[in-house]
Amino acid sequence: MKVVSIFLCIALGAILVGCSTVDTRIQEKSAVFNSLDPQIQDRLKQGLIDVGYTSDMVYIALGKPNEVHNKTTDKGTETTWVYKNYWEEYQGSAVTGYHRWVYYDPGLKAYRVYWEPVRTDVYRQRSEERTRVSFLNDHVTVIESSKD
Repeated sequence: MKVVSIFLCIALGAILVGCSTVDTRIQEKSAVFNSLDPQIQDRLKQGLIDVGYTSDMVYIALGKPNEVHNKTTDKGTETTWVYKNYWEEYQGSAVTGYHRWVYYDPGLKAYRVYWEPVRTDVYRQRSEERTRVSFLNDHVTVIESSKD
């Protein structure tokens, strides 16, 4: 019984902490979300942003950025949020070692050793910038998106 309770606590914790969805972000920033017009709320639920939105609105729509860059200019502090896509790309296979087989050869009346190569699939971690959002004084000034 104790093991089941511990397992349920771990599973529940992983679910609560593990993923950020639009609904969880809306709950997190409910004061901001509830103060918006219904049309803007619908856009945020669809993951759409526009120039003039605040950083909280962008966070609700797109989530936490993968990278944050800050630049100070004479107009103020410019912050850029970068969102990326991540995937693994198959590169082929490579020999990662050898497996030794020992067998008895009745014709020679001796043991023989056979070495067989062991191959493993090789993947490369890839990332690609999907969206770049620039803020000046906490309002979106530039939205750059890659073509899909």
